[in-house]
Amino acid sequence: MRTRWAMGFLILNLVSFPSHSLADDHTIPVQLPGGIVIFAEIADTPKKRAEGLMFRDHLPKDRGMLFTFGQAQPWTFWMKNTKIPLDIIWMNDKKQVIYIAHKVPICTRTDDSCPQYQPNDPALYVLELGSGEAERLKIEKGSKLQFRTP
Repeated sequence: MRTRWAMGFLILNLVSFPSHSLADDHTIPVQLPGGIVIFAEIADTPKKRAEGLMFRDHLPKDRGMLFTFGQAQPWTFWMKNTKIPLDIIWMNDKKQVIYIAHKVPICTRTDDSCPQYQPNDPALYVLELGSGEAERLKIEKGSKLQFRTP
């Protein structure tokens, strides 16, 4: 009887969460320096890249979002409609970190004047983590991350 109650409670709690609080798509493991693994949702279409982590209320420490692009450019990011501060990590085609914007604050402006963040060099991948996670996880310029995109 106890198992049925626990299962019903779990299902009720999962259904109660708004859809944007859970990953709508699969995640991939991203191995960081030192062997720590986080799981990243993939933003690999224009729609997914445009939405990113907008409107999320929380990002667990072991989660992130990995943006993948077909061509390397100094991709620009901003925090419009993003409710959680982030670390934004740009990587080249070798998955080596070329630039990090640390502790990027949320932007509550309603127009399109939120600050923009971008590297000087072209990037093929961008990883977003919760604010302060890059430092905590010892990710720095020159670090190499390991992952396979679908």
